Amino acid sequence: MAKILLVNKFYYPRGGDCTATLTLERLLRQKGHEVAIFSTEHPLNIQGEWNQYFPSEIKFTQGGLYTKIKATDRIFFSHEVKKKFNQLLETFHPDILHAHNIHSYLSPYIIKLAASKGIKTVWTLHDYKLICPVYTCLRDNSTCELCLHNKYAVLQHKCMKNSFAGSFIAFLEACVWNKNILEKYTDTFISPSHFLKGMMVKAGYNSNKIQVLHNFIESPSTTVHSFQKEDYYCYVGRLSPEKGVERLLQAAQDIPYTLKIVGDGELSGYLKQKYNHKHIHFLGQQPREKVLEIVGKARFSVVPSIWYENNPFSIIEALCVGTPVIGSRIGGIPELIESGENGDLFTPLSKEEMKEKITDSIKLYNDTYPFATIAKNAQDKFSAETFYNNLIQIYEQ
Repeated sequence: MAKILLVNKFYYPRGGDCTATLTLERLLRQKGHEVAIFSTEHPLNIQGEWNQYFPSEIKFTQGGLYTKIKATDRIFFSHEVKKKFNQLLETFHPDILHAHNIHSYLSPYIIKLAASKGIKTVWTLHDYKLICPVYTCLRDNSTCELCLHNKYAVLQHKCMKNSFAGSFIAFLEACVWNKNILEKYTDTFISPSHFLKGMMVKAGYNSNKIQVLHNFIESPSTTVHSFQKEDYYCYVGRLSPEKGVERLLQAAQDIPYTLKIVGDGELSGYLKQKYNHKHIHFLGQQPREKVLEIVGKARFSVVPSIWYENNPFSIIEALCVGTPVIGSRIGGIPELIESGENGDLFTPLSKEEMKEKITDSIKLYNDTYPFATIAKNAQDKFSAETFYNNLIQIYEQ
C-alpha cells in the first residue's frame, strides 16, 4: 500500500487547506496507508513523530530586517527547508508526495526536489495562487483576471496589500515558480471545483494534468439528530471583505428574522458596531462541534461571497447536516447548489435579490421541508469513501 507524504504550510486547524490536510491524513491512516507530514513549526501545531523535521516558523509582518529577509528567502529557496525535507525523505521513503498549500512558507521547491528523486507528485489547489500572485483573483473588491496572462499587473496595481515592495516580491515569486516549472515537476493537480480547473486552463495550464475532485466530509461531523429546525438563518465564515458579509447584513437589517453570524475577522468590530440590531446575533469564533450544531438547526445558511470561492467547506457541511444554502452565483458555488432542491442562488452584491431570496426561503424552508433528503444526497456525494476511491485512481495514474 502506497506511503503518502502530506505537505501543508500549517499543521493545525486554521483554514480550508488545513481542514483538507488533517481530514485526509486521518482517512489515509484509516485505510491502512503509512502517512508522514511536512509542515512548518508553529505553537498550535498538532504534535506527532514528524514534527522534528519541520523547518522553523517564519513571519512576514513581524520582526526586524533580518527576520523579513529570512521570510522572503523562504519564498524562493531555503537551505533549512531543503535539509529537513531531505532528512524526512531519507527516513520515510514516500511513494507519493501530496501537497496542499505550500507557497511562501515552504515554496514549490519541495515539489521539484521530490520529483527529482522519482517520487510521484500530486498537488491539491485550494486557491488561485498558481494563476494570481495574491491568491484571490480579487482587486478593489471586484473579481480580476489580469494576471492569468500577464503577472506584471500585480505590480501595476500594487495588489499585495497596496504595497509596491510586497507586490514586487509576489511578482518575482510568480516568475520563478511559473507555469512551465510547476507543470514540469507536478504529475497531477487536483482541483476541488470545475470552476478552478477552468481558470487554470484559461491561464494556460494543461487540462489533462488537472483532475477535479470535490472536498469530502468525515462522517462523524455530519451525524444529525432529527432535522428539527429553529427560527433563524446563519452565516458561517470569515468576516472579511471578499466574503460579502456586509452586503448580507445590509439586507438582513431590513428583514425581521433572526440571523446568526458565526466567525471572526478583520471586519468584526466594525460590523458589530454598525449592524447592532436585536435580530442580528454575532456569535464570534466557535468550536467546530458548536458550528455544526448552529448550522444544523438553521432553516438555511447564506454564502454571500464576492470572490471566486473554490469548493467551500461551509456549503458542503451545511448540506450534509440537511441545511439548504442560499449562495452567490460565483466561482465554484453554483456547482454545489441546485436551485429548488438544496438551496438557491443570487447575483453577487445584489442586496435586493438577496433580500428576495432570504424572504422566500423563510417561507419555503418550514417544518414540512425534506431536510433529511438534502443531508442524504450530500453525504453520499461528499462521503469519505467516494473521495478515497477517486483519489486512489489519481494516485495510481
